[in-house]
Amino acid sequence: MKKTTFKISKMDCPSEENLIRMKLEGLGAIKSLDFDIPQRILQVFHEGDSHEIAQALDKLNLGSQLVNTEDAGNVVFAKARNQRKLLWAVLLINFAFFLIELTTGFISKSMGLVADSLDMLADALVYALSLFAVGGSLIRKQRIAKVAGYFQLILAILGFSEVLRRFFGVATMPDFTLMIYVSVFALVGNAACLYLLQKSKSKEAHMQASMIFTSNDIIINLGVIVAGALVHWLKSGVPDLIIGALVFILVVQGALRILKL
Repeated sequence: MKKTTFKISKMDCPSEENLIRMKLEGLGAIKSLDFDIPQRILQVFHEGDSHEIAQALDKLNLGSQLVNTEDAGNVVFAKARNQRKLLWAVLLINFAFFLIELTTGFISKSMGLVADSLDMLADALVYALSLFAVGGSLIRKQRIAKVAGYFQLILAILGFSEVLRRFFGVATMPDFTLMIYVSVFALVGNAACLYLLQKSKSKEAHMQASMIFTSNDIIINLGVIVAGALVHWLKSGVPDLIIGALVFILVVQGALRILKL
C-alpha cells in the first residue's frame, strides 16, 4: 500500500470533493481517499504507480500538484459513519430556502434574492448528489451530475441575462425591506445548518467541507443584506444588481465544475 499526497489549490468546497471522488472512482488501484479541505490536501491510498491518478486529477483543472509518495504500510480503513439523516436535514433546509428566496425575489423584484436562491439550490444539489448517488455506479453518478450541472447553469445564465436587461433597460427599484427580512431569515437558516454540522463533531472530510460551504453561504446572505441597505440609502437598484451578478457568476462556476465530468 502506498500513500500519495496531492496539493489541490482550487479544492475549497464539497463540489470539488465530489468531482474528485467521481473522477477517481473508476481507478481500481485506489483503496481510500482522505481529504483536508481547509489545507487543500488530498491523500490517496493506493496500490501500484501514482501516474494514472495524477493524470486523472490534472484533467479536472483544479490546480493539482503531486507532493510525494510514500509507503503506507498495512493500513486499516475505518468504516464511514452513517450521516445521512444530518445531510438530509441540511439538504431540506437549503431547498426550502431556495423556494422561499426565489418566490420573494420575484415579488420584491430583487435579483440579489433570486441569485441567492440559486446558490441555495446549488448547495442542495451538492448534498443530493452525494446522498442519491451513494452505492450507485460511476455512470449513474455522472448522469446525475450532468443533469444537476446543466439545470444549475441554465438558471444562472437566465438570471444573469435578467440582471443585464435591468441594468441597461428600465431601472427597477427592488423592495429593500423584503430583501433584508428574507436575507436575515436565510442567514438564520444557514446558521442552523452550520450548527447541525458542527454539532456532529465529525472530522470526516465531507462534513468539514460542508461546514466551509455553509460558512460561504452566510457571507453571501450578509452581502444581500448590505445590498438591501444600499438600495434604501442610495435610492438605486444598482447595488441589488451587483450582488445578484456576483452570486450568479459563483453559481455558473460551480455548474461548470460539475459539468467537467
